[in-house]
Amino acid sequence: MVSRLGFLGVIARLFMWAFLLSLAVVVLYPLLWMVLNGFKTNAELFGNPFALPTDLSFGNYRDAWNRGVSDYLAASVLVTVTSTVATVFISAWAAYGLTRVDIPFNKVLTAVILGGLMLTPTVALVPLVRMFQSMGLYNSFWALLILYTAFRVPFTTFLIRAYMIDLPREVDEAAQIDGAGRWTAFWRIILPMCKPIITSTVLLHVLFAWNEYLFAMVFTNGSDVQTLPVGLTSLMSKHGTDFPVVFAGMVIAAVPVVLLFLFGQRYIVKGLADGVGK
Repeated sequence: MVSRLGFLGVIARLFMWAFLLSLAVVVLYPLLWMVLNGFKTNAELFGNPFALPTDLSFGNYRDAWNRGVSDYLAASVLVTVTSTVATVFISAWAAYGLTRVDIPFNKVLTAVILGGLMLTPTVALVPLVRMFQSMGLYNSFWALLILYTAFRVPFTTFLIRAYMIDLPREVDEAAQIDGAGRWTAFWRIILPMCKPIITSTVLLHVLFAWNEYLFAMVFTNGSDVQTLPVGLTSLMSKHGTDFPVVFAGMVIAAVPVVLLFLFGQRYIVKGLADGVGK
């Protein structure tokens, strides 16, 4: 009986490893295929799209960079970094007020903020376009910054608030006894204690802002403010017959977020488990 159970355990582990290996192939093969096609010529790509390139030349990547990908990358970095800082700071400050300060109508304010999770971006597109046009913010960096921040604050506040709820109140009392005000207690004590969930929310917002397409398409129509998702669409429309250059541009756009996810995935899992799990 023992040997039979051991044999079944070995078979189960083999099936598990086979499943994980198959899953890894399914996930990684499209990325590898995209990278390799960025080294090919049009003739090689159409002749045999699944063959290895004959020459590992970076000419296509250089052409993609010079044809606008560098500008799209700079715009994406600017919008992503600024909206991430704004979203996380506003959400953390809101979560602090909702969990650590006795304010009137606390539950009502919490419901109003979390109600933003129910707002679908597509429903608000028309009034938002008209509002930004009247304010002179349409087709500008500020439009994306405001939209990315406003639509992500409810979700980010929800996560950080869930984490802050179980932080001991004695910490705030000790800070007040030492003469620390609300701002000092928040910035020097509470925020460092929330490092796991703060890291998770930063990574989640970066993934959202880097890949967001709808707002970037509707609210920007100039190449100097277009982010990578919209810029790659423009690259495809302008150089649609030069597919290796398009693939090279897609690889350049994917590399930063892939590296960020590889290095930060354990922080995402830990932060969300500690936050939502509470």
